[in-house]
Parts: sequence; C-alpha cells; structure tokens
Amino acid sequence: MPLNPDISNNIKRIEKSFNLISQDRKSILENFAGYISDKLKSGEEIKLIFICTHNSRRSHISQIWAQTAAEYYSIPDIKCFSGGTEATAFNPRAVKAMQKAGFRIETKDDSDNPVYLVYYSDDKKPVECFSKVYSDEYNPQKDFAAIMNCSDADENCPVVFGAEARFPVRYDDPKEFDGTEFEQEKYDERVEEIGREMLYVFSLV
Repeated sequence: MPLNPDISNNIKRIEKSFNLISQDRKSILENFAGYISDKLKSGEEIKLIFICTHNSRRSHISQIWAQTAAEYYSIPDIKCFSGGTEATAFNPRAVKAMQKAGFRIETKDDSDNPVYLVYYSDDKKPVECFSKVYSDEYNPQKDFAAIMNCSDADENCPVVFGAEARFPVRYDDPKEFDGTEFEQEKYDERVEEIGREMLYVFSLV
C-alpha cells in the first residue's frame, strides 16, 4: 500500500543518512533486526512494545516510525505498541513534530489523555496512540519484544513481564528543551533520529 506522499518523500531523504548511525549503535539495531527476521522465518506474528517512563514522547514516536517502516519495506505481521512505567499523555509537542514529518493525526477525544489516530497511509488502519503503562490490557501480555527507549525505564524495569526479548534502544529526551528557544529544533531532531534508526532496522529484515 502506498504511504502518504509527504512521508514517502521524507523516508527517501532519511534513507540517505544511515551513515550517520554509529557502529556501536548499529550493533544494537542489528540485534533488534535479527529478532524480527527470526520471528518472520518461523512464521510468527511480531509484537513490539516501545517503552519509556511516561509514554509521552520517545516511545510513541518509535512506535509510529516502526509501524511505518514495516509498511515501507513490506514486512508483514508487525504490530507495534507503546507503554510506560506510568501513564501521562502523548505530548502535544511530539504530536506537532510528527505532523511536521508528514503524518496525518486526528484526535478522537478531548480528555487529559486523548487517543490520537496517526495515519501513514490512506489505505491502512491508523496507529492508535494514547499514554498507558506497558502492561495495559491494550498491549500484548506475552511473546513480545520490549524496546527500551529511555535509560530511566530500562534501569527501573529489570524485568518486563511477558517479554521474550529486550533491546536497549535509548534516546535523549526532547522534554529537556521544553519552553526554550531550541524546543522545536530538538523535537524535530529526535523525530528524525528515531525515524532513521527504525528505518535502518527494517531495511535489514
């Protein structure tokens, strides 16, 4: 299925920057890609939960980019989720940065923790994003990979119950720049970095 043109164009540009990923980082991402490849070979559905403390920024961005990358590279049977060690809300600054990257985003409600529908293609179901703990019943409870997107969640969750694999794919938190002149720049940087690395992972599968 075709991706939305703005996203497709963005991906083609980002693909040219895989050389910016360090060798140490590539080793981690290649292990993650190997897990996906092994699951595909065994014919199993692949369930990925991206985990960060508040499930408000990095984990949602990673979830969306991973689902998009799977579609772009025609990798079947991928289901991406996100969660935190506590629930807050998908941060509006992160939502705005994802819109800037080409994603069409609708809000289903106006609660303190709204459900966002994130569209990467007009022909596919949107990614449903809202903040939740990783063990929420919305997420798979077993046979999934846990991708730890921040050091806090990684260090404070020595065990992620139900996970059959775990990968430390950590990112700096753009929240550090909220309310500063660098806010938009740092959110855009993080969206770009996460997009680059999720595309790299799925390009190897």
